[in-house]
Amino acid sequence: MQMVRALSAALLTLGLAAAPAAADASPSPSQDDTSAPTQAGTSFRTATEIEQGQSATASGSTGDYLYWSFPADTGQRPTVEATVKLPETHAPQTWQIDVYDGLRRRQACQYGAQTRTAAADASSVELACVLRTVRAWSEPWADDPLPGTYYIRLTTTGVATADLGLPVGSEVRVDSKDIGGSAAVDGSLAEPLVPGIATKPDEEQEDAAVLAGLEPEDGWTSGWWSDRWVWTAAGGILAALAGVGGYALTRGTGRPSRVPSA
Repeated sequence: MQMVRALSAALLTLGLAAAPAAADASPSPSQDDTSAPTQAGTSFRTATEIEQGQSATASGSTGDYLYWSFPADTGQRPTVEATVKLPETHAPQTWQIDVYDGLRRRQACQYGAQTRTAAADASSVELACVLRTVRAWSEPWADDPLPGTYYIRLTTTGVATADLGLPVGSEVRVDSKDIGGSAAVDGSLAEPLVPGIATKPDEEQEDAAVLAGLEPEDGWTSGWWSDRWVWTAAGGILAALAGVGGYALTRGTGRPSRVPSA
């Protein structure tokens, strides 16, 4: 029974350790809204960088392409939300939000209103895109989201000619849910897919271009940690407990008193 108690204590310790680990992996919202960007880029190269949990605003004209970028790490499921404030007078307009990964591959939305049409009397339109979970590694032919920089593109896809150039306001926000070990895979990227990763400055190249300045708060994990490790160990301990318990139930109390000894 001492062995059973020891194994039970070890299992409890592992369970308690898993909760803080999972909590630390979740992105924490930015508390400093005063530093939130107030403009957007007009291309992938000029995309305005924003952090997860931070709301960014920008003014533009109907028909413009507005770009932002944000970092997403292994195990995160990003949700991109956008609100467009329309002019007082306008014809029906269709707006769309697209998300691209570090290789500039358009990523499909699991769910969310990625495209919406605003009626002529609407004052705003809201869009949302929930991406698939970012994986630490993927086959070269697959289109899975990978850790690195992600790009948001907001634009109108259907607008009357008379509305082109009318002023609009926009607000975007990115949040993530940490999925944990259920999305873990074997393998990891050598480097996250961020612009300029191959030309990061070093002691010999002080003026090398670095096009991405943001990364997750705790750095890029690249899949080195997963709570799947904890639950794998917990499963092994449970199997050991089951074995010890089964042996204790089936071994009996020893030789019956009515059976003579040899």
